[in-house]
Amino acid sequence: MNKFIEIAGRIGAQRHLVAIRDGFVAIMPLIIVGSLAILINNFPAIGSLDFVGWMNGLFGEGNWQGLGGNIWNGSFAILGLLVAFSIAYSLAKSYDVDPLSAGLISVASYIILVPVTKDWGLSFAWLGAQGLFVAIILSLLTTELFRILLKTRLTISMPDGVPDGVVRSFQALIPATLILILVGGFQLFMTLAIESSLFEVIFNSIQKPLQGFGDTLPAAIAIAFLNHILWFFGLHGTNIIGAVIEPIYLPLIQQNLEAFQAGTSAYDVPNTVTKPFLDSFVFIGGSGTTLALLFAIFFVIREQKNHPYREVAKLSTPAGLFNINEPVIFGLPIVLNPIMLIPFILVPVTLTIVSYVALSTGLVPKTVAILPWTTPPLISGYLVTGGSWRGIALQVVNLTLATAIYVPFVAAGVRAMKKQTEGKMAS
Repeated sequence: MNKFIEIAGRIGAQRHLVAIRDGFVAIMPLIIVGSLAILINNFPAIGSLDFVGWMNGLFGEGNWQGLGGNIWNGSFAILGLLVAFSIAYSLAKSYDVDPLSAGLISVASYIILVPVTKDWGLSFAWLGAQGLFVAIILSLLTTELFRILLKTRLTISMPDGVPDGVVRSFQALIPATLILILVGGFQLFMTLAIESSLFEVIFNSIQKPLQGFGDTLPAAIAIAFLNHILWFFGLHGTNIIGAVIEPIYLPLIQQNLEAFQAGTSAYDVPNTVTKPFLDSFVFIGGSGTTLALLFAIFFVIREQKNHPYREVAKLSTPAGLFNINEPVIFGLPIVLNPIMLIPFILVPVTLTIVSYVALSTGLVPKTVAILPWTTPPLISGYLVTGGSWRGIALQVVNLTLATAIYVPFVAAGVRAMKKQTEGKMAS
């Protein structure tokens, strides 16, 4: 166990994985705004309330939806470009080298590699989520090369008194020149010798197969299991595996969003397992569906108003409603608590299976929006399914099922605590 914790801790602190994670976190506000813009553009009618029809009557058929389309173009449509900058920036910052220069070099290199259309425009097909793997690999490589070149002193020194911004700019001049020449030469080779682009090669050989596997029940179960076994040992499972799953699941939700934007029903969009699928239907109240654990504590401990479990639950509930569950994970605790190990892993795995069946069979619409992770349950279930009450119903079913699983283990914990207290009093 100690060896496992040591290895997982090292993985979680690995510089490049942290940079990838922080890079995706940095652009998350833009992703959420772009997602909500498309959701509003295609919001379904609720009884007699037809939002889209009402807006069409005010501004003309489809005219007002151009606003959401423009927001999409500045967020999801250039996802790869944004990631190329944010990851390079985060990695360079961890090395204490100029992060702005590293980010700009990464973006310039990315644009060099993007296929050009017949009218000399950049292909939006590769500026977005389909270019994520290239963006990740390129941002890491260019930043490492930038750091190495700076160490070799291949820089232009400036005299004292020159503003810092100018000094950093000239220091980056020679490294940037060498990196762009290297990337430009590589792109020339790909064009002349292979007659393809790096984007197409990586997408077809790596990204597409991984996305195909990612949208499966076994992959979702594996993610749920690994995330929670890490949390049990006190490691932030979401952050540790986030750098691995983000490049797989963001393109999947983008495909759903694009289909939904084109008029496809939320029931018929292509992908079942996405990041909102996990956030809204599995991690309800946070990892381990701990909101259900709080419900179970209040159900089991009704008479002892000052019981330690109940006190922790009372303090944790306000944060738990917004999917913040560190108070209960470390306060109950769940970490290294053998009584809670089984339900803490069993609940999310069970909810993954239930939710997958519900969405894949058409009982509940698939996810078509990304929300802030602090969005409370029920609201999140409604919005991620494109405004369907069935999303709320699935969350209620999942919370009920999770609470039922937690109840006997909470009762066992209460009994164990009682015996321990009686043993201390007797001694």
